[in-house]
Amino acid sequence: MRNAALMLGIIAGLFGILIGLFGYGYAELTARNADIGEVFGVFENPAFVRAASFFAPLLAIAGGAMAKTRALWGGVLMLGAAALFYFGFGFNVATMFPIGFAALGGLLAIAAGKPDEPKAHF
Repeated sequence: MRNAALMLGIIAGLFGILIGLFGYGYAELTARNADIGEVFGVFENPAFVRAASFFAPLLAIAGGAMAKTRALWGGVLMLGAAALFYFGFGFNVATMFPIGFAALGGLLAIAAGKPDEPKAHF
């Protein structure tokens, strides 16, 4: 389960980097060019979108990397990444895989109560 959580967290983070680049870029573009924001719309809270664009992929990759040795911490980080993706960008065709991969990886990491190593996190 820890290997699956590791892979899901890293894949979610890599997809999330792409979403974060577009989200941050669109928030900056609409802040600098109001005409584009009038045509295509603007984010309700662009500061939160900018923060989520940076921290959500970071938490997903860090949580995935920690899943082998510190499964509880890694799982909490991946669940936090899934929440940031959801609240920052919503659930849509672009975010369904990062949200799903990070949430499933977080649940698998937390469920790994009996680790392969002799030290449990519970």
